[in-house]
Amino acid sequence: MAANRTTDQVRRDIEAERELLATAVDDLRAGIGEATDVSGKLKKNLPVATAAAVGAGFVLAGGIGATMRYAARRGREGDEKVHVGRWSVRHRN
Repeated sequence: MAANRTTDQVRRDIEAERELLATAVDDLRAGIGEATDVSGKLKKNLPVATAAAVGAGFVLAGGIGATMRYAARRGREGDEKVHVGRWSVRHRN
């Protein structure tokens, strides 16, 4: 059947394919623009992004373990009365 087509039919088919391809390329460009719009997505989800950044910073800084070590160390400390070299005398309440 393809051998029976005229040159005008082939040209019309090629032109139709070009139009379809041009439409597909335009749709792809629009989709890429939306997909790569990071600032727009960030503005829409700013509270979530902020919470995620704070959480990530907390974990990277040592997280709960560092907080607990700090609290335990502060709980063991008292008022320093005398300090000599490595040793010190503390008053605990």
